[in-house]
Amino acid sequence: MNVLQITSDWKWTGPAEPMLRLALALRGRGHEVALAAPPPPPGHGRSLVEEAAAASLAPALLLGRARGLRPLRDRGDVRALRELLSARKIDVVHAWHTRDHLLALRAAGPRRRDGVTALVRSWRRFEAPAATPWARFVLGPGADSVVAVSPRSADGLRRLRGGRAVAGIFGAVDPDRFHAAAPDADGAAIARTRDALGLPPDALVVGIVARLQAHRRFDLLLAAAQRCFAAEPRARLLVVGRGTRRAEIAEEPAKALGIADRVVFAGYRRADYAAVLRAIDVFTFLVPGSDGTCRALLEAQACGIPAVTSRRGALPEIVEHERTGLVVDEDPDALAASWLALLRDPPRRRALGAAAASRAARLFAPSRFAGEMEAVYAEALAARRRGRATAARAGDA
Repeated sequence: MNVLQITSDWKWTGPAEPMLRLALALRGRGHEVALAAPPPPPGHGRSLVEEAAAASLAPALLLGRARGLRPLRDRGDVRALRELLSARKIDVVHAWHTRDHLLALRAAGPRRRDGVTALVRSWRRFEAPAATPWARFVLGPGADSVVAVSPRSADGLRRLRGGRAVAGIFGAVDPDRFHAAAPDADGAAIARTRDALGLPPDALVVGIVARLQAHRRFDLLLAAAQRCFAAEPRARLLVVGRGTRRAEIAEEPAKALGIADRVVFAGYRRADYAAVLRAIDVFTFLVPGSDGTCRALLEAQACGIPAVTSRRGALPEIVEHERTGLVVDEDPDALAASWLALLRDPPRRRALGAAAASRAARLFAPSRFAGEMEAVYAEALAARRRGRATAARAGDA
């Protein structure tokens, strides 16, 4: 198949990495894969275009940086996209956001009617949108298939699809970088990372990777940490992530609770991210962010780190309660008790971590991700062709 991955977001965030990982895995399976994405603005941060070029997948089309749908403004993008679909004989367009979905819908209109191009949409949040007429169109006849972040998430989208295809597919992580037996996973390497972070050698570390935003429940995190610290002097909290309101949301509340000396803010990490992740004894995750696949949690599981999570979104599907971690109520006492149960029981922690790594190797591998997506593409394209054949027979009659 010839596949076009299209996104209207230039940033290296949310679904950007899963999309690139999927594209590379599809190439490895023998498919032709092209990318359409906007270039980064001047003075930008990390961008998808740069990461894709470094992975030998430079965009075949640079889209305009824009938000929302404006038919006149978007004419150039639609025209260039239509030319690309024709020149590359694209079989499947996979859109990841609403703006790029609508651009693809306009550009591929004639090809879809002729049954030669299918349009697949990823829905990156766990919750389905409200069943408005617009949502029913965009996520109904506006896509040949919709891909949700998990099987349970797919159930919520079916009411919008009117019997059309829906798939629930877990995300994927880099198996080399986040494998439980990677080079930086040995005790000496972890000790060096902890020392660089200012963590004591005997620290029992609860860690979270999340953007510092109020809706990610840092109030709950810090309240649970206070209870955990009161019961276990060696416990520490490691917060990996950035946010413009970090002081307001986390640093000042930690000081007010009297626990600032036991909370380490590691900021945003890049080259040493996997090593910092491995410095964690128990991973915790409370509220999914913009990417409902919960990529940081998948990475921690692949590293063999047991997790304690809430029941939000896909978290109870990613973490098997009592097998690869614990799924608990959003209550500071329950959260602290679960952390302590694992921190104080190294054999149990190791067993849960080993099960997490084994499950991640099966469920969160790029090869599995690409194989399931390949099946979605094939069925969407087959449905398009069946529709064209049906229309042709009706015309002959």
